[in-house]
Amino acid sequence: MSEECNHECSSCGSSCDSRTKPESMQVAPHMGTHVKHVIGIVSGKGGVGKSLVTSLLAVQMQRKGYKTAILDADITGPSIPKIFGMTEKATGDEHGIFPVNTKKGIEVMSINLLLEDTSSPVVWRGPVIAGAVKQFWTDIVWGDIDYMFVDMPPGTGDVPLTVFQSLPVDGIFVVTSPQELVSMIVEKALKMSEMMHIPVLGLIENMSYFECPDCHEQHEIFGASHVAETAEKYQIPHSMKLPIDPEFAAHCDAGDIESFNKNYLEETAAYLESVF
Repeated sequence: MSEECNHECSSCGSSCDSRTKPESMQVAPHMGTHVKHVIGIVSGKGGVGKSLVTSLLAVQMQRKGYKTAILDADITGPSIPKIFGMTEKATGDEHGIFPVNTKKGIEVMSINLLLEDTSSPVVWRGPVIAGAVKQFWTDIVWGDIDYMFVDMPPGTGDVPLTVFQSLPVDGIFVVTSPQELVSMIVEKALKMSEMMHIPVLGLIENMSYFECPDCHEQHEIFGASHVAETAEKYQIPHSMKLPIDPEFAAHCDAGDIESFNKNYLEETAAYLESVF
């Protein structure tokens, strides 16, 4: 920095460190929050199983002995409480708002844990929704968390941008399905993460195949898988396929995803451990 610097960068032609270094937009969490790793779960479009993957990863890491949490950033389509069978409302005191624990102790904050009527739609504009997501980070007393999974709404709009800019996101998993159209949309999410300098940890293809319960042959109902070639194209270090399994829907509808005993994402959880 020049000795004659007046700190007015708009009228200065110099390229000093203080000018070129981007200012961080991250916000501090609640003073009662200490999160080691923040992992975003994103998708290019809705209906591909993003919340399911979020839930399965949180459960899998919890089974490994880590303290896990889910920040449900899908304000207009919150499904995490339903998947875990949560009916208790969030409470708070003068120190802040406290997340609600699932049956097995995963901490969750979702807009449906604050609404009196969970069927009431959240008819808010984008900036208000983004502000609520930010408050889930700044105003919630999360405590000590090893892995926080952020279930984001689909697309590349206000909420993903707010999460990427405001939270210390260590990386993201992108959820997709086999259709060619979905793969094209997923590329937009991948390119957004590149623009925001957020590493893509893995690509998870849901509804990849159906395994016949009699002959155990795998059938690609929605077409050939593109997960491997997409991962290779974008140099994504990890990819995984999830099958069409009727038990997913049964456990989610019953609100007991924590009792689902098929460890489809066991390799993904082990990979996550190895990264951090």
